[in-house]
Amino acid sequence: MKGFIKEFKEFAMRGNVIDLAIGVVIGGAFGKIVTSIVNDIIMPPIGVLLGGVNFKDLIIKIKPDMRMPDGSEITTLADANAVGAPVLAIGQFINTMIDFLIIAFCIFLLVKGINWMKREKKEPEPEKTTKECPYCLSEIPKAATRCSQCTSVLPEPEAV
Repeated sequence: MKGFIKEFKEFAMRGNVIDLAIGVVIGGAFGKIVTSIVNDIIMPPIGVLLGGVNFKDLIIKIKPDMRMPDGSEITTLADANAVGAPVLAIGQFINTMIDFLIIAFCIFLLVKGINWMKREKKEPEPEKTTKECPYCLSEIPKAATRCSQCTSVLPEPEAV
């Protein structure tokens, strides 16, 4: 049992496990912030522009003949939940999709930013100090006037 506990402790104290736990907690908090932005800031003006639609209560009744106990019609998701009426919560689905798109876009921007910071800066290639012998194709020093491999006399370098 001691070996199991020791092994678990080593696993739990690894840096990447702790980093993952921190990421999950921060991700959960970020998700709540995005949900609040969607539900409380983005969707109300969109609902007003679409004629006063409250997206939280946008439902499609599966059994249209179901009514509230007082005989009134079911018009909101809360009404449907109160009487157990089967409905498609389209508004909730739209809010969740917008949540997902915002979170996915933020993650995309985060990954893009990390990749931009990690990218390697390309340094200019150093000037070549060798050239190829035109006769034997060996690599020789750039300033050589005779090939060290085939002993050919090399043509004068072109003036720059």
